[in-house]
Order: sequence, then C-alpha cells, then structure tokens
Amino acid sequence: MIAIIDYGVGNLFSLSHSLMAVGADVEVTGDAETIRRADHVVLPGVGAFGDAADKLRENGLDAVVKAMAAAGTPVMGICLGMQLLLDVSYEFGTHAGLGLIPGEVRPIAEVIPANLKIPHIGWNRLDIARPHPIFKSVKAGDCVYFVHSYSGARCDASVIATAEYGAPLTAAVAKGNVCGCQFHPEKSGDVGLGILKAFCEWDGAAT
Repeated sequence: MIAIIDYGVGNLFSLSHSLMAVGADVEVTGDAETIRRADHVVLPGVGAFGDAADKLRENGLDAVVKAMAAAGTPVMGICLGMQLLLDVSYEFGTHAGLGLIPGEVRPIAEVIPANLKIPHIGWNRLDIARPHPIFKSVKAGDCVYFVHSYSGARCDASVIATAEYGAPLTAAVAKGNVCGCQFHPEKSGDVGLGILKAFCEWDGAAT
C-alpha cells in the first residue's frame, strides 16, 4: 500500500489518481497507524514551508515520517514535500525541516537572472545528475512540470537531477531510501507516471 500523507497541504486528488493509474494501492490518510502499515510513503505539499511544517508537527506526522525513513521504507517528497525533507528553509523566516536529506531551501531569485519570472512555472528538461531507480524510465530530453519559487541548495551530494532555468536548479534529491522531486510527477504526463511507477517498484535500496 502507498500512503499519501494528508496533513492539510497538497494536491491529493491528482496525485492519488496518478498513482492508481500506474496500478498502486493508494491510501490518502493522516492516520499515523495507517501510514506505519504502508510499503511506501509519499509526502506531498504546496504553499509556504513554515505553515506546512507546523501542520505536519501538530499531528505528530513529522515523527512518523522520520520513523518510516529510519525503518527503511521508501519515502518520496513532492514539491514542498521534497523541501520538507531538507534541514532548513529560509522562506519567510527560518524554519526547521525533517532533516532526512542534508540541505537548505532558498529562493531561486538568489541564483537565476533577474529577468526571469518567479515563480518558475512550466515544463523543463530533467537533467539526470546520477542514476536512481525512480528515473529508470526517464530518457534524455524528457520534461517535467514545475511550480516553485524556492529550491534545494547546499545539497549537492544528494542531487540526482537538475533543471535549467537561467541556472541549474535542484529538481530531485535522494539519500538512502528517501527521495524527493521538486517538480510535480502527477502533472508531468507519461514521464511523471513513469517516475511514480518506478517509485512504487523501488525497494528503497540506495544506489
């Protein structure tokens, strides 16, 4: 069973339907015991980091995600969910993340040219930095869909993919059995469905 964590933040409908489209048994839940029974865990998220982190902690679900990661369960964060996997965010203040993958969340305005629009919205080529099981169906030139104003920084050792938007931005990270995508696989057509399917098939073994 794939548990999509419902903590009041995230595009749960399209994500759950995309996972079901690739044959997954999906449960959208905020119940800790249900999440603990899952074979795979997905942490979605949209909006502001601080608010999302607070909501996750209010229900004790931060501890559940950490425990699942420590137990070796494959965990995937999507968009803001990916950012929450990192150590800290500097979005409207300083906010602690889950610390499952070393790194920071910083505004893309710090690295992209001033003439480019923020947020970064649209399709960009996924440039694979190093092989990972979730990318086993991704081909050169494949594009995915982004919507974000902040991205992972100081996480070079964990970056598995980047996307060019005036500068290379962190598109995906991984450490051990934990991975995250800054883009939305559930909005990325067949390429995104292939990534979700590969995640469902992944046993969490590090590359």
